[in-house]
Amino acid sequence: MMHARFESPLTALMPDLAQTLAPILAAPGFSGALSAAQVAELMAAGKVDEEDLCLALLPVAAACALTPVSHFNVGAIVSGVSGNLYFGANMEITGVSLSQTVHAEQSAINHAWLRGEHQLRGITVNYSPCGHCRQFMNELNSGADLLIHLPARAPASLGHYLPDAFGPKDLDIKTLLMDQVDHHYSVADTPQPVPHELEPLLQQALQAANQSHAPYSLSHSGVALQLTDGRIFAGRYAENAAFNPSLPPLQSALILLNMAGGDCHAIKRAILVERANVPLAQWDVTVATLRALGCEESYRYFLAE
Repeated sequence: MMHARFESPLTALMPDLAQTLAPILAAPGFSGALSAAQVAELMAAGKVDEEDLCLALLPVAAACALTPVSHFNVGAIVSGVSGNLYFGANMEITGVSLSQTVHAEQSAINHAWLRGEHQLRGITVNYSPCGHCRQFMNELNSGADLLIHLPARAPASLGHYLPDAFGPKDLDIKTLLMDQVDHHYSVADTPQPVPHELEPLLQQALQAANQSHAPYSLSHSGVALQLTDGRIFAGRYAENAAFNPSLPPLQSALILLNMAGGDCHAIKRAILVERANVPLAQWDVTVATLRALGCEESYRYFLAE
């Protein structure tokens, strides 16, 4: 069954495009991503190219926004080198600081990264990216050539929107966001055995930490969330050369959860794994944000070098 959030934007699409998209959105397990084959099918149905398809689908992506504070919905769609498209939308969490907000561009980029995409060709947004998001995009291995598509504007590169940029190259960082990495951590020995019901969560959080991007602080971390329906969503830390646009591992997991149609207020338990004795710790802010979402069952494990 199609998620209710898609019903209204679907009616605004061209009939042939809407007819082709509807069963995709209604398919069991739809996660906010379109495969290259589905993209080709939709382009043929709507008689549009990929750029116009993404522009047409922006209201569908924006329908995923969670904006209890601003009530201002932003949608973003990134195109991967695989030909797949990934939706993203802004997310706000009441009861915590605005620094915990997720921007739509961050959401779409993180979504693609967690789904295994290794590089992006472009991003389509319904509003011009703010400086925060331009800096976040500058961390990508796509570099300044990443194309940004906006309604009623000609496509332009990130270099156009962020001239004279400061980024990882200025700090002699070679590994960029979306590069494939494996930090080869394990979980440190614990005083007591890990409860059986936590093992799947712990393994997914560990895998996320091993793929996290933290070349500046080396504060690698990952989070896994289990919903009341049993589904598990994991997210990883994405650090930025300018620090503030960094994306915490909890928000990374929440993006995946939201794109898959899950309820952020239905988190039963959560696990954070992170390095000990590093400059940046995620535990306090993770617990505070989880409590604001109604989750009281949180666990922390440390990574073994």
